[in-house]
Order: sequence, then C-alpha cells, then structure tokens
Amino acid sequence: MLEIGIGSGLNIALYPEAVRQIIGIDPSPELLSRAAQTSHGLMPAAEMIEGVAEALPLEDRSVDCVVATWTLCSVSEPEKALAEIRRVLKPDGVFRFVEHGLAPGPRIRRWQRWLTPVWKHCAGNCHLDRPTADLIETSGFRMERLNTGYATGPKPLVFMYEGQARLY
Repeated sequence: MLEIGIGSGLNIALYPEAVRQIIGIDPSPELLSRAAQTSHGLMPAAEMIEGVAEALPLEDRSVDCVVATWTLCSVSEPEKALAEIRRVLKPDGVFRFVEHGLAPGPRIRRWQRWLTPVWKHCAGNCHLDRPTADLIETSGFRMERLNTGYATGPKPLVFMYEGQARLY
C-alpha cells in the first residue's frame, strides 16, 4: 500500500491488520522521520521515501492500494499526481481518498476562490477551490463510492470528499 502525503503518519494506526506493508511518500524529511517513528511497532514493513506525488519513485503497476488524505488540495499539479497514481496502481488496484475542495453552492465557491490565493501561502499550498471529484474522474478513474458534505468548521474550508475509485 502507498500513502501519498503521509506527513507524520497519523493514518498508520488506522490501517487494518491485513495491511502488511506500507510505503509513505512525503516531500518533508522532518515529517517522514516522524512517520517512521509512528510506524515503528505498528507496521513492521514500512518504508518512508522523500518525494512528491507528481513523480512517484515506484515501478509501474506496483501497488494494490493508494491512499491520499488532505493531499490533492496541496500538490502543485493535481492532474500529474493523479496520472502517477494511475501509473503505479495495479490494474485491479484501488485509490482511496479523503480530501476537501470545491463546495457545491455558488456563494461558498465565491468565498473559496477569494480565499485560496492567500490561504495557499498560509497553509502549505492548500487550494480550497479544487474540484476534487471531477479531477479524479477526468484522470481516468471510475468512482465506486463518493461521499460529500460539510465537516464542522467554516464552510469555505470544510467541504469534504471521501471515496474510493478504480482505474477504468
């Protein structure tokens, strides 16, 4: 399993026992060090690699599952990141994601578009106005499950997408 944007490894404790190996990719060496500490004892076969989602240092068709949580909002080139996810997934592999992005209503969207130019400089390149589900579907994925809605907090910041997609 591959987790892009693994950060400090918060998800590691949440993976089921069936997950025997994890590869974590993140551009931050400091966060990767924390992820390695988090994985120690929880995930014996954990490999942390410094890198970006737009250029995954993995073989084609080499992973069964890719996980992204609050990552697609902040990558520099989401279309390229999704192309890389497609490249490394096995033909029967699955892409699971929890992301936030563009809300459905025009009023909240205006706020998201107004806030994003400043927000991305304060929040690690996070774009509040990315059309997450559309990006995934137009990148050659078939949505198997998609749940959307607002989490708790200011509406321009918390429109959520949670789902699972597979390659066409």
